[in-house]
Amino acid sequence: MPFDNWQILAAGLLAGIILGLSKSGIKGIAMLCVAIMAITFSAKASTGILLPMLIGADVLAVTYYRRHVQWPYLIKMMPWMMAGVLIGVWTGNDVSEHIFKQGMSVIILISVVIMFWWDRSNKNLTNNKLIAPVMGLSAGFATMVGNLAGAFSNIYFLAMRLPKDQFIGTAAWLFFIINLFKLPFHIWVWGTITTSSLMTSASLFPGVLIGFFGGVRLVKLIREKRFRQMILLLTAIGAVIILIK
Repeated sequence: MPFDNWQILAAGLLAGIILGLSKSGIKGIAMLCVAIMAITFSAKASTGILLPMLIGADVLAVTYYRRHVQWPYLIKMMPWMMAGVLIGVWTGNDVSEHIFKQGMSVIILISVVIMFWWDRSNKNLTNNKLIAPVMGLSAGFATMVGNLAGAFSNIYFLAMRLPKDQFIGTAAWLFFIINLFKLPFHIWVWGTITTSSLMTSASLFPGVLIGFFGGVRLVKLIREKRFRQMILLLTAIGAVIILIK
């Protein structure tokens, strides 16, 4: 999709910077990127423009945080998330965008409230067998239909009480694999990735680079406890933005 004016380019680059910040470890703000892209390029078209940018950002993240990945937690969630993606591929076109966004926002907000309660009560959910299936299916469906999986994966990794670097590194590998898994469906089933959309993605990628390397410095300054609180707060704000957009 060619740029018609500088306002569209500026909005796209801003979305790219936010995406880079998110992939650097400042989780929860990616939904703001999704909202900006949907407003700028239309909801469905934006998913095809955003996916190559996500994969590029994933490469940066898995390279930088490669030593911190926790494979057991990733493996628990991965099959469920892939199943959710497949559900999204075949049903996504039939789901009303308005209903989908409202439903996702409400579920995310309820999940955040539950996580706040769990944090205060110090309950241990690491052995809960329902967390991975529920959050995995939800995340897979949400990432295919609207690139909104971050909130569900955040809640899963927070529930597992992963330290900051392990949280970021494991999430990075999870989304790198899932975004590659989504790629063929966007190209051959939905047709949202084309030569034109790839050119747009490439034009916006400098924003991702700026956001990622700036975000890496910010993450180092955030303490572990504040990191959990920040993730929950940003996730809730992102859900509200999607709800009212």
